[in-house]
Amino acid sequence: MKNFIQTGDIVTVTAPADVLAGGGVLVGDLFGIACTDALSGAPVEIKTGGVFEHGKTSAQAWASVGLAIYWDNSGKVFTTTASTNKLVGVNLATAANPSATGIVRLNGIFAVPSAAQMAAGDA
Repeated sequence: MKNFIQTGDIVTVTAPADVLAGGGVLVGDLFGIACTDALSGAPVEIKTGGVFEHGKTSAQAWASVGLAIYWDNSGKVFTTTASTNKLVGVNLATAANPSATGIVRLNGIFAVPSAAQMAAGDA
């Protein structure tokens, strides 16, 4: 197929802020985990799918597997709070309140607007 470019599970974007390898990167509605460190404005490769252990909202219990997980771009952590956050995957393990990290399977697609964003017309 002559028009195929790549599988798209790792893509290069412009870092919207300084980021360390393993940190979350949200560019518009595209979310992924940085493969390398990058300064704001520099190109950075992000992994858009897969399973990652990453910081979460500490004061949340993830009581069951398969919860919708959102990216809190202000706190740079995963959360179960939809509000203005972007849906990026589901959790694959329970997590206590408090706990610093959670295990998340990225959905591998663009970040889906939350119901609150859609209702407010922010999507």
